[in-house]
Amino acid sequence: MRIGVISDIHGNVAGLGRALERMGDVDELLCAGDVVEQFRFSNEAVALLRERGARCVLGNHDLVLLSPHGERARSAAHIDPNLVQWLAEQPTSLELDVDGKRLLLTHASPFAPYTEYIYPHSPDLQRMQGLDVDYVVLGHTHVQMVKRVGRPLVINPGSVGQARDHSNGRQLSYAVLDTASDEVVIEDYLVESEPAASANSR
Repeated sequence: MRIGVISDIHGNVAGLGRALERMGDVDELLCAGDVVEQFRFSNEAVALLRERGARCVLGNHDLVLLSPHGERARSAAHIDPNLVQWLAEQPTSLELDVDGKRLLLTHASPFAPYTEYIYPHSPDLQRMQGLDVDYVVLGHTHVQMVKRVGRPLVINPGSVGQARDHSNGRQLSYAVLDTASDEVVIEDYLVESEPAASANSR
């Protein structure tokens, strides 16, 4: 099974669209949250995810926009209320059966208070050994990570919306997981400069 993994769109529909074009056909499309900016809704990004049948969880920016603090931003005249409703219906975490394996999709840490940034040195990363899943897919840091922690393979695809990862030259990125082999390919790309893109197996 071929699973496309994206995260941290932050309303960047050009970056999202390029990722979807490049990854091609996938059996599942997973989005690990922060579809929008906390005070800037994106009809285009949300519509594209809905159109592609993406399995999506809410990130901290999404939750702010959907909270009372984001009412003005999501109620603007040009905003499609049906798309706001679709986003609001997404969970904060999701467990899926993929090709007979268990996958946990969340935005940040799967442990309370659920907001920690997970890096290779984070204590919460080691705690994931106790999770009864085969894969943990998350985002939040905008930094790529593919790391086996006991049974779970932890995957962060980086960001398709805001490039902050110095390890890949601050390019946008997405991942594709092959559940048959457990291979994860992370592809780096630029929206403006296609020749700088490269593919790496992690």
